[in-house]
Amino acid sequence: MKENLEQLTVRLNAETARISWPELERHFARGVLLTVSPEQDLVQVGAHMIHDDKIVIDALLETAELRKTTDDDARGWSECETELWAVVVVPWVLVQEK
Repeated sequence: MKENLEQLTVRLNAETARISWPELERHFARGVLLTVSPEQDLVQVGAHMIHDDKIVIDALLETAELRKTTDDDARGWSECETELWAVVVVPWVLVQEK
């Protein structure tokens, strides 16, 4: 049975964590790291991805509020030893600066 959006949000909220950049580098190298803009709710974006809400995800991609993590992002986070919020939405790892 497919979880509804509210159930997904509750589950994903429990699965979020603050994580240091070095722990995320391998995911970046694999090309599975996506950045969520600070204006968006990380958990809600993840829930929409799992729920395959194409309209919502396409809108986020179009406005770059959800995007592939760039080399510039990686460099900056590495230099500043940034901790990010992260949640896994297989096959993706979503990250967000707070």
